[in-house]
Amino acid sequence: MRKYWQKKPLLIRQALPGFNGLLTKQELIALSGNEDAQSRLVTHRNNQWQLRHGPLKKRDFQNLSGDSWSLLVQDVNHFIPAAQDLLRRFSFIPYARLDDLMVSFAPAGGGIGPHYDSYDVFLLQGSGRRRWEIAADYDNTLIPDAPLKILRHFKAEQTWILEPGDMLYLPPNYAHHGVAVDACMTYSIGFRAPSHQELIDQFLIYLQDHLSVNGWYTDPDLKLHRNPFEIDSDMQRQVRSILKKITWKRSDIEEFLGIYLTEPKPYVFFIPPEQPLTFKQFKKTIQKKSLQLSLKSRILFNRNKIYLNGEIYIVDHTVKKILSTLLLNHKKLISNNLNGEAEKTLYQWYVNGYVLFAASNTE
Repeated sequence: MRKYWQKKPLLIRQALPGFNGLLTKQELIALSGNEDAQSRLVTHRNNQWQLRHGPLKKRDFQNLSGDSWSLLVQDVNHFIPAAQDLLRRFSFIPYARLDDLMVSFAPAGGGIGPHYDSYDVFLLQGSGRRRWEIAADYDNTLIPDAPLKILRHFKAEQTWILEPGDMLYLPPNYAHHGVAVDACMTYSIGFRAPSHQELIDQFLIYLQDHLSVNGWYTDPDLKLHRNPFEIDSDMQRQVRSILKKITWKRSDIEEFLGIYLTEPKPYVFFIPPEQPLTFKQFKKTIQKKSLQLSLKSRILFNRNKIYLNGEIYIVDHTVKKILSTLLLNHKKLISNNLNGEAEKTLYQWYVNGYVLFAASNTE
């Protein structure tokens, strides 16, 4: 963390010894056809780049020649428990910064061109081998009219071939170019890096929903104006004074971050149970069956508040300790020692589809 995080690249040979991936090529292709999955098929033919968004069908992969294509699927951790387990290995970075696990496949020679990202990423090699070229000093001119942000002129400063289990960390804005040496799959663990503009925009939206200001614009001393089309200085002065009422407290920043950082992405939807149990039935069932967070759920904690999927739950210390200990890392929860408040909170999450009953207690 002191030497590399957001400072310089780090190559780690055999970061995960024996790691050969979580999916096969066919399983990734099948996942790209899921309507809830965000997938992209990138092709490069006759020096032209093309991009097709999912859901993808089997026919989309027919007639793809040689090294002309790559498949990328985002948020694989929403669909595969093992992907969540993989992300937990990166818990030395706060979960508030974690984004998702993207998995990409490319045949030998395939890639998506040289580019750079505005966020930190760990590139973990699954099956096969990929050659990575990187550069800190580069011309950021892009190929015009390309559907992806591909660098027009790229000159590598360092080059490595990654084998299964090897991993390359890249800080934001390092140019990199990955080319499959043979058919391979890469697991990209990405971290959130919102722009200042996005943070300000989203915080203003938060204030719009939470700020209440009294009063109306008035001008009892209005004077006759020579030009009625002119915005006079008195109006500007009064509006400036009104806008100074836009204020916020430390607690507003805390709540905003909790909501913003756990807000599901626009394409993420939760499926509530079709016939939910009554609260009484739920309390009996959780004594026998274990609960677990939905793979799509995002959860963070701060003081006496739990932030789950963009919602705030105010709980006492005991409830927070129980739920944070048992649910934070998507562990399964056998609810033998819950108090009434914890049961009510869990029931609300169950009805919303945020937590699910595990198939069995032995899973």
